[in-house]
Amino acid sequence: MLSNPTTDYQIIAKEVFNIEAKAIANLSSQLTDDFNHSVQAILNTKGRVVICGMGKSGLIGTKIMATFASTGTPCFFMHPGEAFHGDLGMVSPEDVFLALSNSGETEEVIRLMPFLKDNGNIVIAMTNNPSSTLAQNANFHLNIAVPKEACPHQLAPTSSTTATLVMGDALAVALMEARSFQPHDFARFHPGGSLGRKLLTRVKHEMKHKNLPFISGDAPMKKVIHAMNEGRLGLCIVDQGKGIITDGDLRRHMENDAAHFMALTAKEIMGHNPKTISGEARLTEAEELMNAHKITTLLVEGAEQNTIVGIIQIYDLNG
Repeated sequence: MLSNPTTDYQIIAKEVFNIEAKAIANLSSQLTDDFNHSVQAILNTKGRVVICGMGKSGLIGTKIMATFASTGTPCFFMHPGEAFHGDLGMVSPEDVFLALSNSGETEEVIRLMPFLKDNGNIVIAMTNNPSSTLAQNANFHLNIAVPKEACPHQLAPTSSTTATLVMGDALAVALMEARSFQPHDFARFHPGGSLGRKLLTRVKHEMKHKNLPFISGDAPMKKVIHAMNEGRLGLCIVDQGKGIITDGDLRRHMENDAAHFMALTAKEIMGHNPKTISGEARLTEAEELMNAHKITTLLVEGAEQNTIVGIIQIYDLNG
């Protein structure tokens, strides 16, 4: 391991960031109406978006495909080599074909064009050259030219792959906006993720409902402490939800009036009108309510009026 490197590699990193940031910013000046037409073509299609690219462009294409799929645009990635050896059978005339090639002269991609034209597919090309073979044979062209690569030898695709990825993101976001794609739509495609769980799961599915620590307002402090220890939730529910006592309440009253603490009753130290939520509410609603009031616990209301059937805490929201 190098202990005292003579080169400050942070300087190199910052230069890479600067070069690629300029490359991304440069894309704005290269946008044409073909971007609008591309978005509209994808919106209008009854098929899918087929994304195709070779090498580094292909790797970026798989990420664009994943972004499209998770934001409501049906699509799949097709390797151009496999396409030429039978996978073109998966492409229907209704599909939109998104071809990625920085130079616009990638042989494996270009040789698919005769089939796509004969098949009636709309082709969107992403290249750095509007005059390239691929761009000239596509219906729409998205210019991803960059001033220079971050690679000092101008060999390794760096800025150019970043520009391709960002153009793909721009398409995905434009499609989301056009479809009024909402968080609950995203959750439908990510049911196993944290966001999906919060948006789809209801409070009643995650609340604690067994052996809840209920006590009466007249309960002495000894019984309050016992109920809190037994419940292991750090709180007690007083008079079916009229009040709540947390372990913080116990500590504060003990510090303020240690001599008389054990003579107090539950109703004398409880917090009044604790925040409640319906068991039918989503976990996202519970999280928003807790954050708004800077609390970590909500009492869960039952179907019958003035009944508490559970407790949901901030720790329950993240699974």
